[in-house]
Amino acid sequence: MNILFKIHLPLLLLSSFVYQSSCCQVSVYDDFEAPKLGKLWASDRFAPGTVEIQSAITRKGHGAVRISLKAGDVFEKGLGTNHDSERDELREATELVSKEGLLYEYAFSMYLPEDFVIVPTRLVIAQWKQFCPEGAACSDDSPVMALRYESGKLRITLQTDSGQDTLFQTNGELRGKWLDFKFRIRFSRGDNGKIEGWMGEKQVVNYRGITGYSEKRGYAAQSRFYFKMGLYRDVMPEPMSIYIDEYSKKQVVE
Repeated sequence: MNILFKIHLPLLLLSSFVYQSSCCQVSVYDDFEAPKLGKLWASDRFAPGTVEIQSAITRKGHGAVRISLKAGDVFEKGLGTNHDSERDELREATELVSKEGLLYEYAFSMYLPEDFVIVPTRLVIAQWKQFCPEGAACSDDSPVMALRYESGKLRITLQTDSGQDTLFQTNGELRGKWLDFKFRIRFSRGDNGKIEGWMGEKQVVNYRGITGYSEKRGYAAQSRFYFKMGLYRDVMPEPMSIYIDEYSKKQVVE
């Protein structure tokens, strides 16, 4: 049964989102105006007390999420030659994951404080992961697509069987201001894959081609892809905080 839930509860103040079940076309929005996270987000990728809706720094309205990562949060042992990692991230609810072959549009705003520490090692602030079946060899693969902030440089990367490519890079100072991102993505293991990306009003990515790992790495024949944003990094002692606001995701009908 196709059901559309549109929730505007008094306790949520100006916060609203549209939620659709997995059988239906996805269209969701969260302005983080509620006093706590809504049902769009799973809580298994952040430690208790690390995600807070606050009003001191916002993109729009009176609320935005602050994610504060400290050493040891949601620790994960690296497999093989991969490094150990730690994270505090918002993961989209399971019902909202993307299906291979369909086109989706994501938009969100991020703010790195002026004193955000610059590190030379792995730091991912947003990522799209291909779902790997439990126990398969692909369990520690890098995200198919990621926003990486390393050594003061922002990179948008794509990783498939053939390795990692940088689709966009900027060395400009990004701290102390809101960064508005929008992406249109079709995940596919064929030539019809697509990534279009904007940073502010400027289009920075226009890619056509393979946008997923193949079955030979252990993935399902028809894959699913899930989105996360926040702080994911190699293990280090420095604390970090990032702010997120104005998130939306919708399936684009072509």
